[in-house]
Amino acid sequence: MLSDYPGSFLSELSRNKTVIASASAWAIAQTIKVVLGILRERRFNFRWFVGSGGMPSSHAALATCLCSSAGFYYGFDSGLFAMTLGFAVITMFDAQGVRRQSGHQAEALNKILEDIYAQKGLQEERLKELFGHTPIEVFAGGVLGVVIAILFYKP
Repeated sequence: MLSDYPGSFLSELSRNKTVIASASAWAIAQTIKVVLGILRERRFNFRWFVGSGGMPSSHAALATCLCSSAGFYYGFDSGLFAMTLGFAVITMFDAQGVRRQSGHQAEALNKILEDIYAQKGLQEERLKELFGHTPIEVFAGGVLGVVIAILFYKP
């Protein structure tokens, strides 16, 4: 197997604590969404695990875990930390701002299409309504990411 060779890409990747912590933060956030969805709706929906939106933001969890880990391992004064901080800020802003607004626009356009279609004026083709996150969902994901980075950190 490729990961059995020392120095191989997969071998090195499997030892990268930052990657492991960040992927874990994403997976934990997605699992929390599924559990909350099951508790709320009393059913399982696979889309909760792979979809976007919901509490907590897995985008924010991954980005803040990546940023925090870079700070812990390479220093909070490093260029790598600065780059990951920029990435995290843009990701969280986009998750609660731009994507959320475009989801609202898709919902409004779908209602317009329903009205036109009801009058037999147009063939209906619905837009995907992927809502972004509320600020509290982004905040919760960010906190989760920092906590996971702290838990995975081993100097």
